[in-house]
Amino acid sequence: MRTSSISSTAFCRPRWSGRVSEKTTAPEEDRYQRVWEVVEGIPTGAVLNYGEVARLAGYPGRARMVGRALGRAPRSRKLPWHRVVNAQGMLSFPADSEKYRTQRRLLEAEGVEFDGEVIDLERFGPEGALDRILWGP
Repeated sequence: MRTSSISSTAFCRPRWSGRVSEKTTAPEEDRYQRVWEVVEGIPTGAVLNYGEVARLAGYPGRARMVGRALGRAPRSRKLPWHRVVNAQGMLSFPADSEKYRTQRRLLEAEGVEFDGEVIDLERFGPEGALDRILWGP
């Protein structure tokens, strides 16, 4: 299974603009803000992995920071956190946890399908989502 290498922000349109250095020099809150904006742009029925979110936020190689940012997001922000999965297309919570069940339920309600515990990233990741947006299911 391959992951997408989408190069534009057409899939997720963050609300911020500007250039970001590959080195993390922005204050933590600014970095998290950029992550939250990317996550807000993930379309219904699609997923991105933590690394893709980091790259689109301007912080390539900072997948773990994405996890921290999601964990520290204000509840009032109502982020679609459930649309972020690991690089293998799996949910990162333990399969027997309530968080896992919640994330899976939310994704399935949006039409994301699982093969066992794995999401087909070619179908529900950036390229597949873009195809569905342009051409329909």
